Amino acid sequence: MTAGTTSPPRTAPAPARAPRRSGEGLAAVGFIAPALLGFAVFYFWPTLRGLWFSLTEYDFFSRPRFVGLDNYARMASDETFWNAMKVTVQYVAINIVVQTVLAVLIAVLLQRVTRSVFVRSVVVLPFLISNVVVALLFYWMLDAQIGIVNAAITGLGLDAIPFFGEQDWVVPTIALVNVWRHMGYTALLVFAGLMTIPEGLYEAGRVDGASEWRMFWSITLPLLRPVLALVLVITVTGSFQVFDTVAVTTSGGPGDASRVIQYYIFDLAFQRLEFGYAAAVSVVLFAILAVVAFVQLRLTRANESDLA
Repeated sequence: MTAGTTSPPRTAPAPARAPRRSGEGLAAVGFIAPALLGFAVFYFWPTLRGLWFSLTEYDFFSRPRFVGLDNYARMASDETFWNAMKVTVQYVAINIVVQTVLAVLIAVLLQRVTRSVFVRSVVVLPFLISNVVVALLFYWMLDAQIGIVNAAITGLGLDAIPFFGEQDWVVPTIALVNVWRHMGYTALLVFAGLMTIPEGLYEAGRVDGASEWRMFWSITLPLLRPVLALVLVITVTGSFQVFDTVAVTTSGGPGDASRVIQYYIFDLAFQRLEFGYAAAVSVVLFAILAVVAFVQLRLTRANESDLA
């Protein structure tokens, strides 16, 4: 070795790995296995079967007959399908806007005015009632002949409103019924997001003389973005799958005014026995929901927080 050369720096010895406990891997597999089994049986396998049925003509009583993409070609010229999509989009738009605005308002009031557990329980109470029960309750209350709401309207000297019997009223009525049921649950999700915002930010705002309205737009809403993104994805995907309220109150009527896409799939499969075509419509709905959820998460930057 020549003079002036230096020996390579010594590296610190790697820390010794803790010995893996015997049976640790088997225990992990044991914990995961029930969830994997449930996913495979109730999600993965039905999805594969649905994809296969969407390429067949199948009426349940005979063997499926492979027809390729005929069901998807039929969908392109199916006016009932496109009407169902239009009605569903109208319902989703009303439901999302009204529900999100009211949920944020309720959550902010819960945080700024009262944090009573009793009040929170009352707010979330409608979500604990079955969809069918809620639909029946509002169907009777809003009935044009015997409903208590129309009795109050006519008592004021106004004409009775056919909430479920007129095309202009039926979709907003169904949307508002579901807003009433889900609004409290959504408000609690937003409330949980509000609790993560440091109180010191509001105290600094008060010191600077900011009003409550100014602090809402400059502090609350920006820091609430990840939670709102999650809420929007859950609400949009749930709204596209509305079925119970329509089935109980209108069965898609009057005409096709409230025939949402989920009720159309039910009609095709279990009333017309066109399981293949119903599966194709389901696959298209699945693809639409996947794209909508992906775009929402990307646009709202749901995985980033301004608090970091």
